[in-house]
Amino acid sequence: MLLVRDWMTGKLVTLSPEASVAEALTLCRERRIRHIPILEQGRLVGIVTDRDLRGASPALGDPERASVLQKIRVRDVMTREVITADPEDSIENVAQEMYEHKIQSLPVVTERAVVDEGSAVAEEQLLGIVTSSDVMRALVTLVGLPEPGCRIEVQAANKAGVLAEIVGKIQDLEVDIVSVLSDPDRRSGNRTLIFQLVTTDPSSVIESLKMGGYKVSWIA
Repeated sequence: MLLVRDWMTGKLVTLSPEASVAEALTLCRERRIRHIPILEQGRLVGIVTDRDLRGASPALGDPERASVLQKIRVRDVMTREVITADPEDSIENVAQEMYEHKIQSLPVVTERAVVDEGSAVAEEQLLGIVTSSDVMRALVTLVGLPEPGCRIEVQAANKAGVLAEIVGKIQDLEVDIVSVLSDPDRRSGNRTLIFQLVTTDPSSVIESLKMGGYKVSWIA
């Protein structure tokens, strides 16, 4: 399983809610980042994106632009209800969160025990940030694309045991499988399976599967 802790960015650039929009824009440009967690007394209180900052900026050419950007505070444009990830979350779950909420990053937080007046209380600690680019890199690795070899597409009935049967036929030919992607089509009752194989010539695999009644194509 690919975990957030292995793909997040740990070297964070953060700002205070009282920082100016001008300062935030400068950080985004100089550090080539698009998301800045906002901390107040060490606690995560928001996140601001380059889109938020551009939306608050007067038009280019406006003579008041520079002074306005200095006056607007980050707290006025940041998102306060922040969706976060845990370092032990899977990359797949994070990808789903980003898709469902239409966001491009999740701050990564964990709880730590802090002693307050003799009692231990849980407090969130910001560890890093995971972005859509990090998720994309992880998913590319998950499907095995950096590995040498090729991919085949197999059309099969969407029923129990079909994947095991196809895998068995491939293994009988002593061809290693790097990854499998599955796309069920509930309307037709079929399933498209994409196998990443460690071979440059899958002809024998394709022939074997076709003889088993499967529709197969070599896609890469």
